[in-house]
Amino acid sequence: MSYSDMQKPSRRTLLRAPFAAAGAGLLAACSDSGSEPSSGPQHTAGTAAFVPQGPRGFVNPSDPEVLAAERKRGSGPVRMIRFTAARSMLDLGGRSVHSWAYNESVPGPLVRVTAGDVLSLTLSNQLPEKTTLHAHGVRLRCDMDGVPDLTQSPIAPGTDFIYRFVASHPGTYLLHSHVGMQPDRALYAPFVVDDPKEPLSYDQEWIVVLDDWVDDIDGSNPEQVLDQLKPGGSMDMDMGMGMGPGRSSPSAHGSAHPSVHPSAHPSAHASPSPSKSRSKKPTGPDRVLRNSHSSMLHGEGGNVAYPHYLANGRLRTDPSVFRCRPGDRIRIRIINAGSETAFRVALGGHALTVTHTDGYPVQHKRTDALLVGMAERYDVLVTAKDGVFPLVALAEGKKGKAVAILRTDKGRNLPAPDVRPAELDREIVPARRLVPAESVALDDRHPDRDLRIRITGTMQKYDWGFDHKLYDVRERHAVRAGERVRLTLINATDMWHPMHLHGHTFAVDGISSAGARKDTTIVLPHRKLVLDFDADNPGLWMLHCHNQYHSESGMMTVLGYKK
Repeated sequence: MSYSDMQKPSRRTLLRAPFAAAGAGLLAACSDSGSEPSSGPQHTAGTAAFVPQGPRGFVNPSDPEVLAAERKRGSGPVRMIRFTAARSMLDLGGRSVHSWAYNESVPGPLVRVTAGDVLSLTLSNQLPEKTTLHAHGVRLRCDMDGVPDLTQSPIAPGTDFIYRFVASHPGTYLLHSHVGMQPDRALYAPFVVDDPKEPLSYDQEWIVVLDDWVDDIDGSNPEQVLDQLKPGGSMDMDMGMGMGPGRSSPSAHGSAHPSVHPSAHPSAHASPSPSKSRSKKPTGPDRVLRNSHSSMLHGEGGNVAYPHYLANGRLRTDPSVFRCRPGDRIRIRIINAGSETAFRVALGGHALTVTHTDGYPVQHKRTDALLVGMAERYDVLVTAKDGVFPLVALAEGKKGKAVAILRTDKGRNLPAPDVRPAELDREIVPARRLVPAESVALDDRHPDRDLRIRITGTMQKYDWGFDHKLYDVRERHAVRAGERVRLTLINATDMWHPMHLHGHTFAVDGISSAGARKDTTIVLPHRKLVLDFDADNPGLWMLHCHNQYHSESGMMTVLGYKK
């Protein structure tokens, strides 16, 4: 059975069974706090104080203000699940690779709850280095946000951590590691929060998780690729300042995955010079993409030449197949779990009706295709025609694509792997043209605070950052609870950047009630984007580029609530 076949409950099934999970590790749900799993060393909120480095006078991740905000979200049934992050042999559809994964699958198991439920997810770290888990797009309590050395101490190898929070808002989300280049492996999984009063009418659901893949292909791994992108390209420079507490030696990540020897890492607030001298050249094939171009992205499509692109963990030569009946109305949840690739997505022979972006409803908009940046999510409705149809995710500005199949007949023939639906070159509705549903639109309110942040860096120096500074965990962009904040992002680079704000959603373009609610959005080169959001979730929250290679090079900063 394919991943797609396991992820297509009918609407009736969804209403009868609001919680489901594919794969091993599902424990019984209970109606009270229940008992936590007891195997191995564990940590959870309240068992140990964690206070990150930084200036005084800010709300820290487990402070009373954070706990009070969580109590306001209520408390429903507790849904318990266990993930094990470990080295795994993965089948990508005819090609086996060594990588790191959740529960030995790619994507990781679907996690599904109903809005108002308490998710209790135990992450067992069986990797050779520290890790965390981030619930991308979820407005949750700060100490469960999964940012190492900011909202929690990273999870050491051989230990567990329990992520426990109220999933208060329905939508399509993404779970992924937030340490170093780990997300460019298979450490990601779809997360769906169902609406108990679901207003949409549909017969079937299809979850499509897209990814760009390089790990264990002809000796490549993400750390080597990052080193190749830096001037002089070496593998001996431990940045120690990316999405996690530092990068291990790339020898830990090769296809053979040899034993790893512990090594000290610089502090997370170090600011190493990208021009530091290097004594080694990276091994493995050259994965630097040169002379890419995308008119939609107003410049380069990206800088990594990925050898493969995946839809639901499978290569386009052996795609996953979603089966339904002609005339079925299908809700497709599209998730871009890639690290450096935007996908142009279309379903051959069908128009798409956009209903949600990043988990929040919009006024329904018909389109032929969508441009989905890294970590963005779109929900669309389609009415299935009779036959077999390719869902194609074209790697925007690059060579290659991911393919999945929608099938309503009983035949065996599939579209050719290089199929290109005409819809890919027709109308594409950008996020800025989507209008939020009235139920989630921000009210018309003058901003109480203006934040202006410049996006800086060049491909030549690979010195991506904000305001010409690399990430410093001690830095804070101050806001106060209750404020309407206007955030202006000014892209002073030649590259596009998918920007993500943790713990909040914003109105794109800041046009009061006219801006779609999102948590991740594309900022085009030499453009500015204005975002409005309400400061209603106290704590310390990361703002960063979701190009994994940019964030790991320093394009991250922290938004902090003043006491």
